[in-house]
Amino acid sequence: MKTNHKFKKAILIFLGFIVFSSCQNSKNNNFIQYVDPMIGTGGHGHTFPGAMVPFGMVQISPDTRWENWDGSSGYHYSDKTIMGFSQTHLSGTGAPEFCDILLMPTTGEPTVITGDENNSKTGYRSSFDHKNEFASAGYYSVLLDNYNVKAELTATTRSGFHKYTFPKSEKSNIIIDIKNRDHVLESHLEIVSNTEIQGLRRSKRWAKDQHVYFYAKFSKPFKSYGLAIDDKIVGGIKKADGKNIKAFVQYQTEENEEILVKIGISTVSLKGARKNLEAENKDWKFEKIKNKAEQLWENHLSKIEVKGGTERERRIFYTGLYHTAMAPITLNDVDGRYRSVNRKIHKADGFTRYSIWSLWDVFRTQMPLYTIIDPSRMNDYMKTFLEVYKNGGRLPHWEIWGEYSGSMIGHHSLPVILDAYSKGIRDYDVNLLYKAMKNQVDKTGNYSIMGYQPGGSVSEVMEYSYNDWCIAEMAKHLGEEKDYLQYQKRAQFYKNLFDKSTGFMRPRNIDGSWLTPFDPTEGTHHFVEGNSYQYSLFAPHDISSLIDSIGGDKKFDKWLDNLFTVQSKHDNVIVDVTGLIGQYAHGNEPSHHMAYLYNYIGKPWKTQSMIRQILETLYDDKPDGISGNEDCGQMSAWYIMSAMGFYPVCPGDPTYVIGTPVFDEITIHLENGKKFIVKAKNVSLQNKYIQSATLNGKEYNKSYFNHSEILNGSTFIFKMGDKPNKKWGSAKETRPFTKPLQPFVTLPYAVTSDTYFLHTGKVAMKCDDKDAKIYFTTDGSDPTEESSIYKEPIVVDKTTQIKFTAFKKGILPSVPVFIHMEKLQYVNYTNYEKKFNFSPGLKYKYYHAHVMDEFELDKLEPLETGIISKITADERKREDYFGYTFSGYLKIPKDGIYTISISSNDGNTFFLDDKKFRGGAIAIHKGIYKISQKYFQLGNKKWDIVTWEGPGIERQEIPQNYYFHKIH
Repeated sequence: MKTNHKFKKAILIFLGFIVFSSCQNSKNNNFIQYVDPMIGTGGHGHTFPGAMVPFGMVQISPDTRWENWDGSSGYHYSDKTIMGFSQTHLSGTGAPEFCDILLMPTTGEPTVITGDENNSKTGYRSSFDHKNEFASAGYYSVLLDNYNVKAELTATTRSGFHKYTFPKSEKSNIIIDIKNRDHVLESHLEIVSNTEIQGLRRSKRWAKDQHVYFYAKFSKPFKSYGLAIDDKIVGGIKKADGKNIKAFVQYQTEENEEILVKIGISTVSLKGARKNLEAENKDWKFEKIKNKAEQLWENHLSKIEVKGGTERERRIFYTGLYHTAMAPITLNDVDGRYRSVNRKIHKADGFTRYSIWSLWDVFRTQMPLYTIIDPSRMNDYMKTFLEVYKNGGRLPHWEIWGEYSGSMIGHHSLPVILDAYSKGIRDYDVNLLYKAMKNQVDKTGNYSIMGYQPGGSVSEVMEYSYNDWCIAEMAKHLGEEKDYLQYQKRAQFYKNLFDKSTGFMRPRNIDGSWLTPFDPTEGTHHFVEGNSYQYSLFAPHDISSLIDSIGGDKKFDKWLDNLFTVQSKHDNVIVDVTGLIGQYAHGNEPSHHMAYLYNYIGKPWKTQSMIRQILETLYDDKPDGISGNEDCGQMSAWYIMSAMGFYPVCPGDPTYVIGTPVFDEITIHLENGKKFIVKAKNVSLQNKYIQSATLNGKEYNKSYFNHSEILNGSTFIFKMGDKPNKKWGSAKETRPFTKPLQPFVTLPYAVTSDTYFLHTGKVAMKCDDKDAKIYFTTDGSDPTEESSIYKEPIVVDKTTQIKFTAFKKGILPSVPVFIHMEKLQYVNYTNYEKKFNFSPGLKYKYYHAHVMDEFELDKLEPLETGIISKITADERKREDYFGYTFSGYLKIPKDGIYTISISSNDGNTFFLDDKKFRGGAIAIHKGIYKISQKYFQLGNKKWDIVTWEGPGIERQEIPQNYYFHKIH
């Protein structure tokens, strides 16, 4: 038979082309290949490498450390040993929590002691090598060197699946540790049968009362077991209760024998944990569950399809998208039940109840991202917010595992709500949620009364103002005109902190005067995880007015240039302030919108340059590739949005500011079936500048666009080049802007004031608005233009509350300023000056402990005791989880009024004459008085400082020569 070789060759080439094309298409659609869970596990990223499904309750991952700031997720890439594999973890947070229900495979004689990280043979932990470790979306494996056991992990939404491959051994063990890490309130462990174990762990840390019920099934009956109470193995029992309960099960294994363990968890009950496991993982097919997990990730990642870019950029992008789906997590069981903020059991009817609300972080970019790629899930988030409000009386405030924690500042459920509503996500009780929004902010103390926080947090005022704008906008949507006027005025309270003389937001004293000294590069307690450079531009709802306040476009341009170039003069840098470019701190969220602000003054080419620099230098595809805490997806969401070429500067306003795209093409597959496409022709690292743009084929010169363009399935095409086109987006009408708010008179303030006095006190006032007139009252009522007009300093001889309001024709009056002038009497404290002999310094006790209350230190044994020169944290032996108690005496050099301030992070209580003293003014006679203090530190910046000012003494830290202890 003759063969046509040319024909045969053509067929082979054709078939080869089909196979090659199929492989290429498969590869292009295999998004999980670009996910590297190791990114963020080093440096200060605080992510974990283990297995989970998108938004799953279970995050099954190795634990390498449980303490210190960089142990927040339970894993750090620099560590050399693994303690085991627990079922719950937090991704990228700034404080440790979770790592519940740990399993660890071992061989030999079982031990329930964890062991020393520097000598793994002292306990059940094992050394490991990263070359024998592998992580991907939905799967993790590692070889435990001490035992020659291969551990593999995968997960469903509510269950973890462990596969352990043992060597030949007479004693192959699986340790179950439910004591690890947190302070255990209650625990229970029961051997149900030779293939089943169940239990409960109630613990206290960040979540004040965390319930984790679990039910575990083993693929092979264990030949023996043991329960341990307080780390002592007790024979002959099948169940135990206490605060330190552990167990082991033991097998005889052949070489490479696999033993599988699947474990369901629940916040509700043992029955709930079992139901969760039985519903989601019915058999013993590890590969099947792994494949399902991978498919869930593939489905999630396919919402955004990118073309072009480098392998590195695609890894960063898709790992980032992966990280954004690690929180919030599913809280309810398969039957809908969950434990809520009131610690009662409720049922989610027709929605998924979510938890882990790192809202101070994620409101900025992660939540806006999900309004685009997953609006149905966003709708469930709104229903979750309503559920939290109904059961707890407040919206989520760093809600964790169904518990309010109250961490961080502001009320950032509000921008999430407004952002969802303004983008058409509305399938919930909008009116009740609006009521909840108002309830959330109407308890903000001095801010809501005075328009600022006297002597307090600039950061809070900035964020509360934005929160109030969110309510004002929601009121406008709902036709609530009275509310709109009230809250849009409060939305401008941030202006009360703007100091024209410096061009920065600056703290004020209680009398309205500026706090001195002031350095905008210095991080103090007036700023949360930042300084004035990093907070002065946080008025995303009022950028146009902020530009005017700073002095117009040219001065604002210079302000931004300085932001990215000025260096700090101080060495007390806050640990969270990382990823620095000048004063811009990308490793912490308050800076995240700033590089986009050049667009507002017609210089988008500067935004394009800076955004590309941040994308290129502050992200990488390595373990330390995130320049700060990942913060439950926010850092990654910034990369995703910015790499796509646009960013939500003001969540709640459905406007996106255009930056610079990274990829040749991105396609967002929308829930409504349409596609939003961004193409960047000739884009590269060098070609980062937009030369021109079209939207749906028409020329487009604006440097912003509306969310409706996304919903309509629009296509942007950008032509890119290596030199800026300074005309594109520069005209006034092409710039993004914020709508003007109804103005009000700036705050009047005290030039001088005797807030506390012994005989008479005097106050002199001023208002920076030269056309304003100041009126005042002394009867507690708010001033009107019928009240007394201020002309000269006011003198009082008794305790008096004076209110000042500035009025100006044509605009709203200022917020009333309260000045409480208090006549003090000398306190009758015991003077020990002539009762004892004294020696310099204070007695101290030093502790290593993770406590959430300084009084818990009294129950612990100190690591060290002795004499120290003053109250300070500078002599600590480690950087996290330590505490001090100080006791002794303080010398008061003269009769008079002293103002004493106690400042620390995280907690302290100060005692003067055995009475709690929170700081403030006190009239006290010359003498020596008894003092003490309890102080604890978790992480972040460490300080414990007591300052004073008084007769002849300017404000300063109390010098060491005023501290004493008695010698007899």
